[in-house]
Amino acid sequence: MKTPFSGGCACGAVRYTCCAEPLYMGNCHCRDCQRATGSAYFAAVIVKASDFSLTSGEPVWYEKKADSGTIMRRGFCPSCGSPVLLMNGARPDFMVLHASSLDDPSWYQPQRDIYVASAQPWDVMHPDLPKVDGMPGSF
Repeated sequence: MKTPFSGGCACGAVRYTCCAEPLYMGNCHCRDCQRATGSAYFAAVIVKASDFSLTSGEPVWYEKKADSGTIMRRGFCPSCGSPVLLMNGARPDFMVLHASSLDDPSWYQPQRDIYVASAQPWDVMHPDLPKVDGMPGSF
């Protein structure tokens, strides 16, 4: 993948750029992520917060306590409602991007499936990806 890379919401009101390659990419199948995406999982791209910057707009934030007890902040475009970002209160040094918000999502390469115990029975996961029932200790 080329760096820097960029992305944003569907209408272009919220835009970001990142100056380094992602630290991790993976699919989260927890119920919170299913509800937030309206899909079977959240395709997550994790970057260092210090490598990330908003270039235009400001997301609207929705906060919810995760299973771990930490606060998860989900950032949406205030105009079109597209999910763009997630911040995990336990890891303020990281920013989590929705792979769907990338200008070029074709380079998304998930490394594992997490929270597979919550996966929907109709969700067909890639058989070669490692599977974890909850949150892995590290990526």
